[in-house]
Amino acid sequence: MNAHVGDEIMLRPPGAAHPIRDGEIIEVAGPDGEPPYRVQWDDGRESLLFPGPDAELRHLHHCG
Repeated sequence: MNAHVGDEIMLRPPGAAHPIRDGEIIEVAGPDGEPPYRVQWDDGRESLLFPGPDAELRHLHHCG
């Protein structure tokens, strides 16, 4: 998974017991867009994320 600052990430945990989480990647700490990513979630919290198989990355248009 390769991301850029500003991309959106969604976590879809298996089962109905866990809600879907949406966030924006605000920092890419790995080389060449690789994890870990610092994510600001839709509830305003931030965390460092190593995405698993339940993650969906939405690339947004990047200039440059």
